[in-house]
Formats: sequence, structure tokens, C-alpha cells
Amino acid sequence: MKIIIVGTAYPYRGGLSAFNERLAYEYLHRGDEVEIYTFTLQYPSFLFPGKTQYSDEPAPAGLTIHRRVNSVNPLNWLSVGREIARKRPDLLITKYWLPFMAPCLGTIERRVRRNGHTRIVSILDNVIPHEHRIGDRIFSRYFVRSTDRFVAMSRSVLDDLGLFDTKKPRRFCPHPLYDHYGGLLDKQEARRLLGLDPDGRYVLFFGFIRSYKGLDLLLDAMADTRLEQRGVKLIVAGEFYGDSKPYMDQIARLGIADRTVLCTDFIPDSQVNRYFRACDIVAQPYKSATQSGVTQIAFHFEKPMLVTNVGGLAEIVPDGKIGYVVEPDAKQIADALVRYYDEQREEAFTAAVREEKKKYGWDKMVEAIDS
Repeated sequence: MKIIIVGTAYPYRGGLSAFNERLAYEYLHRGDEVEIYTFTLQYPSFLFPGKTQYSDEPAPAGLTIHRRVNSVNPLNWLSVGREIARKRPDLLITKYWLPFMAPCLGTIERRVRRNGHTRIVSILDNVIPHEHRIGDRIFSRYFVRSTDRFVAMSRSVLDDLGLFDTKKPRRFCPHPLYDHYGGLLDKQEARRLLGLDPDGRYVLFFGFIRSYKGLDLLLDAMADTRLEQRGVKLIVAGEFYGDSKPYMDQIARLGIADRTVLCTDFIPDSQVNRYFRACDIVAQPYKSATQSGVTQIAFHFEKPMLVTNVGGLAEIVPDGKIGYVVEPDAKQIADALVRYYDEQREEAFTAAVREEKKKYGWDKMVEAIDS
């Protein structure tokens, strides 16, 4: 097939780029022709909470990426839509994660549909965002009406889609593995590279730090005297998307600065394996969620997980088999971590993760889109 993906890609960084690029590679591996249309402007700078939107790593090899899309220019949406329509791809794939993008992506889709040939599938991260804003539902309704078919990566998102449409074809397919961040480093080597205690006990919180991700709950949990007695430390690896001061104040107030390793710059792709391989368990104490790419990185690096029972996280982390599912509560998080270390579950959970990860290949996502 001839396929065009519209969404975030290099030179932009982060999970959205990683997803679209990895999906493109999967289609290329299958023998399809693939192009990506990405942004000249993704977010206006005043709407972007991080330090930079751009990657300083090399461009992904072998991918055709066009920088054409301006997220805030309606004339651009029309011209990009006409350009793609003239190419007559068999399949147009968009990645929908934020209502802000609905006018842009929805208008491009509507122009492409006029060619009478291209089928349009959207992969849904969210339909209703974690952080609500005025106009979210109006924008999402516009986007849903522009799209032919949907793949949702959690059942909660599939349910949310039903608020806007109940008739168009849809499939559930869990988020595939992020398997492009390097090999399985030896734990001791990973700790050496990060300057960590080779014999320490480390919990990892990874990814952009936003309020809904519950880092504050995890910090409260880390203050539990049982974890202090067991020498458990927390690695926070990721960039603050918001004010860091409340977290710094919390760490100081709880007296856990000596057990908190802060790596709060953006973690480049080439170093992701160090953090995941250095830890004993990955914690995702989210207050709300749909699905998470962090879970799929943990699967790739064969790490046990602690997740909260929100959104689709519990769907892919069987409680007591590859990790723990708890409510978004500091006491429950601390209880689970104490059990993990006291019962010495790392080896058994890791073996189970190794088997469970086989369910989440990129071929499954391609099959869902094909169907």
C-alpha cells in the first residue's frame, strides 16, 4: 500500500514522534510505501510547557519525513490536504492526542477524503484529554466526524469515543512496545553509567512530569518509614511540564532529598535504556490515564511495574503477575513497594514480563488498522 502518516515526527522529540516513526518502520518492513507529514509549527511556544520541542539526536534513518503542517494556520491545512489528496494514498493515518489539534488534523482529513480513494484511520491516544479546557468536546466532535475509522489504545478511550460517535468502525489495540531505545543493558553497567550505587534499591518514575501523573503521590509514598528502612530510593527521570517548585518543596518537607535522584532534563533516546535497566521496578502513580508509552518501554526493558487503577493501565499490567495495580493513594503505593522488596518478587515478575511483552508487537497494531 501507499501510506501517509500525519503527525509528530523528527525533528520533534518525545513519545508521539517515537510512535509515528516506529509505525512507519513497521510498514516499510512489510514492504509498503510510507511518508510522514509532520509540523513546521506544532505548538505555539506559549502553549508548550517544556524547554524545547526539538530533538538534538540524528534523524531516523530511512524515513521520508516532510515538514509541511502548521497547526494554527487554516490556509496551510487546506493546502496540505490538497497535496496529500493528489498523492492518492491508499491509507491516511493520523494520531489524535489533543483537541487543540482537531481543527488542523480534521480539516486535512476532510480535504483528503474528497479524492474518493483514500481511507482514513485515526489512532486515538485520547478523545477527552487529561487536562480539560474550554472547547475540548467541540473540537473532538469535529475531528471524529472527519475520520472514517478508529483504533483506540485503551478501552476507556474506546468508551470515550462513544460519546461522539457510535457507528463508525473501531478497534481496540493496546499500545505496542517501544523497542527502539537500545538493548538490555546489564543492571550494574546501567548503574555505573548513571553514577548510582551498584547495590542500591531503585524505583523509577519516568517521563514528562505533569500533575495528572501523580509524582506527588509517589513522593509521599517514598516518605514511608518502611521504605526508608529498606534503603529504597527514587529516580525521577524526565522534564518538568509545569512548575517544579511544589515538587522541590515537597521533597524538602518530607525529608527525602537524600533518597531522591533527580534527572529532570529531557532524557534523550540514546540514554533511555540506562534508566530502565538501572531500576528494580517502574512506578506509574497516575491520577488519570488512558494508556502510557512508559508502560511499553518498561515491557521492552523487561521491568516489573507498579501502576494505578486508572484508564487502561490495569488492562496490560496483570496484578501480582508482572507488577502491582493499586489505587492512586500514597499508602497503597508504599505497601506495594514494601511487598515487592520483602517478597523478593523481581526475578519472578521479570520472567513474567518477558512472556507478557510478546502480546504487544507492532504487527498487532498494523493488523488492527488493516482490519
